[in-house]
Amino acid sequence: MLGSGGVSDGYEVGSKRQRMMESDPYFAVSSGAGTFQPYGYSGGFQPQPFPVVRLRGLPFNCTDIDIFKFFAGLDIVDVLLVNKSGRFSGEAFVVFAGAMQVEFALQRDRQNMGRRYVEVFRCKRQDYYNAVAAEVNYEGIYDNDYHGSPPPSRSKRSSDKDQMEYTEILKMRGLPYTVKESEIVEFFGDFKIVEDRIHIARRPDGKATGEAYVEFVSAEEAKRAMCKDKMTIGSRYVELFPSTTDEARRAESRSRQ
Repeated sequence: MLGSGGVSDGYEVGSKRQRMMESDPYFAVSSGAGTFQPYGYSGGFQPQPFPVVRLRGLPFNCTDIDIFKFFAGLDIVDVLLVNKSGRFSGEAFVVFAGAMQVEFALQRDRQNMGRRYVEVFRCKRQDYYNAVAAEVNYEGIYDNDYHGSPPPSRSKRSSDKDQMEYTEILKMRGLPYTVKESEIVEFFGDFKIVEDRIHIARRPDGKATGEAYVEFVSAEEAKRAMCKDKMTIGSRYVELFPSTTDEARRAESRSRQ
């Protein structure tokens, strides 16, 4: 799921867990069993199944925002668009705030997104984690505590990105939800960006998605700025991806809806 905008790409495992922890108190990590359980429960309480579903048959220009709209009215904690060989596969994982939300989500099986019907079905927590790990090429052992998790491996991902075609636009993923334009300007302080061409993507309800689009003075400058890939803003590892003017424009128009 980490391929955004039809090309959402992956979060590092630790930062994705951090996103879930920050966005909903349902997710609290058990120190013993290594399973998620509702916040505030302990002892003999039987944890509910991890609230994740898998989607298949998504349009290839699908974005996180489209999935939020598809599940309008439900409380989504995380969206992971699955890429294969650098291209969006048409599949995604969606994590909800609780088990009941999953039951409602399953009722939308085979409803349409655009001209395509989308399959919604149950999956396991490990399927979701495996997808996260595959996206970031992270081959280590999952750490139950997201604090201090190492950054994802850079080698293969960076090599893949070097082969991609660049424009003046870079896409950022994994940003803090409270990020400000000034922080993005500071992040790219050593590079020439067009300051009035920074767009922080938002859901229809106005909440930030954790993504942003940044325009540089040239495609060459954007490619140079890729050296900031997987560096941090606050406590978050931020991933960078080549993007296009059209993708940035679509994200901007969705934020206005």
